[in-house]
Amino acid sequence: MQLSLGPLQYFWPRERTLAFYREAATWPLDRIHLGETVCSKRRELGTRDWIALADALAASGKQIVLSTLALIEAESELGALRRIVDNGRFLIEANDLSAVQHCRQRGLPFVAGPTLNIYSAQALTLLIEDGLRRWVPGVEQGHDLIAELRAAMAGLDRAMPELEVIAWGRLPLAYSARCFTARALDLAKDDCGFRCIEHPDGLPLATREGERFLRINGIQVQGEEITDLAPEIGELRALGVDALRLYPQHEGMAEVVARFRAALDADAPLTRIGADNGYWRAAPGKAGLPSQPA
Repeated sequence: MQLSLGPLQYFWPRERTLAFYREAATWPLDRIHLGETVCSKRRELGTRDWIALADALAASGKQIVLSTLALIEAESELGALRRIVDNGRFLIEANDLSAVQHCRQRGLPFVAGPTLNIYSAQALTLLIEDGLRRWVPGVEQGHDLIAELRAAMAGLDRAMPELEVIAWGRLPLAYSARCFTARALDLAKDDCGFRCIEHPDGLPLATREGERFLRINGIQVQGEEITDLAPEIGELRALGVDALRLYPQHEGMAEVVARFRAALDADAPLTRIGADNGYWRAAPGKAGLPSQPA
């Protein structure tokens, strides 16, 4: 089973981002995803910078994947998408059907990101015909849903693509045309001042009772908990999962990668140090919630 570093979900200063990936090149990873997936206004690194960084990191021997925006709203964003798809060297993670369309037109294989909303064997089959080679299921698609899709694909006499499951990090729950960070700070989206750079792991959002509940990250809403599927490594192997995705966090990521690599090398599950991911077992995603209404 492989280890994959997912795309950076947060907005970090340019030098912090470059330093993070220089360090990541030395970690025991098989694959590194690069690129902006949340907000096109985040321009500490532009499209050329991400591609240049991909060129530099490729020397580490790891597979480099360029990830695309989850929500495309403007022609300028389509132009950036075309430049990413046309990079000529690196595999693309398509997080929007516009990226799928561009890859299909060019006859390029692609990774289906977790925001493509694939829920049926028929949809998966169509995307495989378009060039899908690896699929990252959405955060709510747990063990049972993936097993059902695998069985349905077998019924169609079709092979499943490679599977990459989110195993560590705050789960990306929703995206909106509105910027939640700007709204929380009483700013207009077009005059946000890039304030999300002040929150390197997202802006905590609490309930009225003061309980931390979600993380605001620009146009993205995340769960508060850093979820951890390390104890489920045996289940993941049995399900035929090919890779585990670890989402970057501001501090301690080297230790997270080393912990998962040790578990995979030893073929043994670990004690959970993050939060339980309820979605994986068809329960509420937030840790601590009852599985059924009272």
